[in-house]
Amino acid sequence: MKIAIGSDHRGFNLKKRIDQILLELRHDVVDVGCSENENVDYTDFAVAVGEKVANGDADRGILICGTGIGMAIAANKISGVRAATCHDEVTAEICRRHNDVNVLCLSGDQFSDEFTDDMIEIWLETRFDGGRHARRIAKIQAIEDQDRVPSE
Repeated sequence: MKIAIGSDHRGFNLKKRIDQILLELRHDVVDVGCSENENVDYTDFAVAVGEKVANGDADRGILICGTGIGMAIAANKISGVRAATCHDEVTAEICRRHNDVNVLCLSGDQFSDEFTDDMIEIWLETRFDGGRHARRIAKIQAIEDQDRVPSE
């Protein structure tokens, strides 16, 4: 799987570690930055990862900032991106199964390495359930396209 990854300065150290984990798991990694631990705006990296996912240059994306919240808000402004901030293994699994989340947003400050690794592994391995959830994803896409939400 090709995974785009980006962070701001608060997620920089975790991003470097996740880069290595993804490579060890034999994923292709597209690191959009930041490239040093200097104060930067998270929005720039959310857009860079989101665009790669939305246009098919990456299958999925991972974003890291202090909480993951700002990254999710910014990434979700890009049509075709479904970004979620996960804080445990359950949200990492359910966001994939039910919402087909294609951009995982994480906190660079709040979790241990092992806990973060577990969330990433679950998120990468969990498949979208489809079915009734696919209908809901289609409605989200219709909202993004500014069309009328399709009726059931």
